[in-house]
Amino acid sequence: MSEYGAEGATIKRSSSAGSFIQKYFMEGQLVGEGREEHAADPYRRLKGVLMPAIFFHLVWWSYMIKHDLFHLFEEKYYMTITMVFGSMIAGATSEGGASVAFPVMTLAFAIKPAVARDFSFMIQSCGMTAAMFTIFYMGVMIEKRSFTYCSLGGFVGMIFGLEEIAPRMTPAQKKIGFVSIWFAFAFSLFWLNRNFGRHVHLSIQNFPGKHYWRAITLLVAGFIGGVFSSVAGSGIDICSFATLTLLFRISEKVATPTSVCLMAVNTVVGFAWRQFFMGGVEKESWEFLAVCVPVVVFGAPFGSVLGSYCHRLVLAAFVYVTDTVQIIAAYIIVNRNGKLDDDLIVTGVMCIVFGALFFTLFQYAGLYLLDNVDSERDDDSESNERYAKSSNDKTVQAFQELGP
Repeated sequence: MSEYGAEGATIKRSSSAGSFIQKYFMEGQLVGEGREEHAADPYRRLKGVLMPAIFFHLVWWSYMIKHDLFHLFEEKYYMTITMVFGSMIAGATSEGGASVAFPVMTLAFAIKPAVARDFSFMIQSCGMTAAMFTIFYMGVMIEKRSFTYCSLGGFVGMIFGLEEIAPRMTPAQKKIGFVSIWFAFAFSLFWLNRNFGRHVHLSIQNFPGKHYWRAITLLVAGFIGGVFSSVAGSGIDICSFATLTLLFRISEKVATPTSVCLMAVNTVVGFAWRQFFMGGVEKESWEFLAVCVPVVVFGAPFGSVLGSYCHRLVLAAFVYVTDTVQIIAAYIIVNRNGKLDDDLIVTGVMCIVFGALFFTLFQYAGLYLLDNVDSERDDDSESNERYAKSSNDKTVQAFQELGP
């Protein structure tokens, strides 16, 4: 039985020899409603990857030849190599390219956070938009209401953060705060997914909710994610992902491509605001962009294809691993540079603790919705049976004891 219940979606399955590989890495794509006929095209994945890549390469080659900038690879090749992996992670998971670029640039290569953030905006404006095109072209299912409302909230949050929040934070605070908050989320998601058979939805149930609270929640999540993105170049993707998976119990298989598309839109806003309303992005960011564009416009779309076939638990595992590696590396490198003082340690620990408490509340709220709201509208007996099984989880029972 599928853990998605009876919700309408078409899953296009692939064939493989190993049952383990087939279950977790070749589960098949969740195709959006009305896109079934398009999903039958055997070349749609190839076309979805090549079309945006060819477009960006035509522009890139024209610019590089005209200005003779190929010498930049001699000094900045390390970012080209980094973004080969970063772009694939960005397309396949809810972690944007900045989740790799920002910590690597600021921690490993001691590049200014402002340069790393601006570069993240710029490179994601290419790679993530290419991945978004691939997702749309393949017809992969996304949560459209989350995409719409979080985009609106993110637009405001990005501008507010760039103008008011980011200038007030020190470089070290940006580095440690970024990795600490999302480590807390990764742990919360891991704790939630210890119940492998938990019931998940493919779309937000009973939208927009009494007093439109679900719509308001998405707007707020987008705003907060936009603020995070203004500081580190990434944030609305993982913030949306957290809201969908923890609160609304959306499958990671739907939440991941949704977060990729959200980050694509939000990062274009950040790049445009920095370039046209704040005096322009950092000059060095353009040089990093020049050496990374040719790889990310292939890597991110290819990653989105790979991610669309993975089981939701594999996608969640990517989040656990990347966020854990980031926080360990951050503390080691900042300490090696002699900047890990007591105040910064306290800030990092507080971010983890309060982040964990916040995401835990999200979990309980989501369990309450599943137990007291969503199930009331589910008339399908098979889905109710699955839900009853998932409600045996101890955290559900603990929350029920607290009462509404």
